[in-house]
Amino acid sequence: MYRRGFESLPQETHVDDLPVDGDIPEWLEGRLLRNGPAQFEVGDQAYNHWFDGLAMLRAFDIRDGRVSYRNRFLESSSRTEAMEQGEIRRSEFATDPCQSIFGRIMSVFSPSITDNASVNIGRLGDEVVALTETPMPVAFDPDTLETAGVVDYADDLDAPVTTAHPHVDPDTGRTWTYAAAFGRQSRYHVCSIDPSSTARNVERTLEVDAPSYMHSFGMTDRHVVLTEWPHVVRPLDLLLSGKPFIENYTWQPERGTRIRVIRKSDGAEVATATAEPRFAFHHVNAFERGNAIVCDVVTYPDASVIEDFYLDRLRDPETHPAMGTLRRFTVPFDGGEVASEVLSDTKIELPRIHDLREGRSYRVVYGVGARSPNTFADQLVKVDVETGAAETWHEAGTYPGEPVYVPEPTATGEDEGAVLSVVLDPEAEQSFLLVLDAESFEERARAPVPHAIPFGFHGQFYP
Repeated sequence: MYRRGFESLPQETHVDDLPVDGDIPEWLEGRLLRNGPAQFEVGDQAYNHWFDGLAMLRAFDIRDGRVSYRNRFLESSSRTEAMEQGEIRRSEFATDPCQSIFGRIMSVFSPSITDNASVNIGRLGDEVVALTETPMPVAFDPDTLETAGVVDYADDLDAPVTTAHPHVDPDTGRTWTYAAAFGRQSRYHVCSIDPSSTARNVERTLEVDAPSYMHSFGMTDRHVVLTEWPHVVRPLDLLLSGKPFIENYTWQPERGTRIRVIRKSDGAEVATATAEPRFAFHHVNAFERGNAIVCDVVTYPDASVIEDFYLDRLRDPETHPAMGTLRRFTVPFDGGEVASEVLSDTKIELPRIHDLREGRSYRVVYGVGARSPNTFADQLVKVDVETGAAETWHEAGTYPGEPVYVPEPTATGEDEGAVLSVVLDPEAEQSFLLVLDAESFEERARAPVPHAIPFGFHGQFYP
């Protein structure tokens, strides 16, 4: 069963030449870098949540129809301290080792923010980095996966929470992100980072009474879109409640979902509107159409999906995690009512699009899906956002991870190329790299690795 994907993987491996079954396209050459948790216990202690596990990097190199593989733990300070002392030392998303009020107060004066960057892969200046929701990107060597250490931002912005899903403008190469600062007056900072820099330029600061948990955000070619789900926190609770970070947030549907649109050229807030209460981890894409912003998101009715990902629930055969719905919000610039519609009946998560459609109108989104409400993600989906039609790839007893679309060099469409996914086969006690033809959504090749890889989150392909 899929619960094998939530067991720790202790070994680090390097295999020069994986067996390949099928035909890898000749043009497909590059490196798929993946990130995700792979250690869920330290000594006699266990992490509480899927998002808490200690990060492991994975790399698949594809060249001349051959595939090599290596995996290596990210040697963050969080992991180093835990291994040296035999216990969890730093607070994570839903695990907090500071059990006493005294310990929590002392941690304010001598904070140990987690650098367990287990969520995504990106670039910062000249470095390839692992990312999480604290502003501590960890650089690593993409060839060997050896950890180089935290990259310090070349600025003095003081904000302890950020996103592991920054956007890169396909025209300028500039990265856009946001950071949240908590206090008597909390703030969101919308920031840009020049391609050759590690300095966050604050383009706009927004004051907020109760900060929302925003895992990601939207971006068009001219605007940043912050979607404030009504899952919010009182900053004082983060200090005094004694609860792990995310357990301080409460669902307040009466607030609705506030959508705030920031113009990138001058930081002006050009639209603010309220939609029905929803929750989401992942934005798919946003673009401008007429006098409105279109923002596509994978949504849930409420924030209870966070509870679905506690490890004891994921490992319980009687409980099953929810899957998201592809929803479109249309936000008029004139302050009118937000339109909301479901784009497809097909359930989806971990959405990806063609990178060059970032911030522009698009048609195709790839993701993972579930064939029934009683299982974890067990299929890959390809959804046409204009018609709602979906194609799927499924193999009984296997569980695919996030699909990454790689365009063919001469591609002009959004499905001319390949889709890569790491698939868990629990019965075989191993995972394999799957290569699909993006247009037909049929298998081209697979390359099994010598062990089962725990379920990861996100990754990038670098030609």
